[in-house]
Amino acid sequence: MFGEGKRRARVVMVGEQPGDREDREGRPFVGPAGRVLDDALERAGIDRDAVYVTNIVKHIKWKPRGKRRIHMTPSRIEIVACQPWFWAEMKAIRPEAVVLLGAVAAKAVLGPGFRVTRERGRMLEGPAGQMMLATVHPASILRGDPELRGQRMDDLVADLAPVRALLDGV
Repeated sequence: MFGEGKRRARVVMVGEQPGDREDREGRPFVGPAGRVLDDALERAGIDRDAVYVTNIVKHIKWKPRGKRRIHMTPSRIEIVACQPWFWAEMKAIRPEAVVLLGAVAAKAVLGPGFRVTRERGRMLEGPAGQMMLATVHPASILRGDPELRGQRMDDLVADLAPVRALLDGV
């Protein structure tokens, strides 16, 4: 599944892979993690309609658990196999900044040694010259300790501040 959004978006948001809901609807970030992303973007003052959203891996990897399809982390082979499509999206859109949501997306673009926990929320130069910012994947907020969700959401919103500044021309 390819991404969606403005063809010449200044910012691209990149996740890991489509989830169950995304796979069924054929659109990125429309499930529970998408709702968290929407909330974070709104709180950060970023219009979702102004960004392009996509995933590194273009298909869902899952295993059955009862009636549910449970997401599985994509393998390195699956990530590498999907990279030509991702880079084609980047070439077509030519964003000024790319937000890498989670470790899978960050490592796929910035290399296997990249650590989101060390570098999150900082603008870095990416391999094609555009600015890159890595942060947590919105799904991690849903999976984490319920008592820490508010703080983790606040942290995600804070991580997005440089993107807001870029869009505002600061």
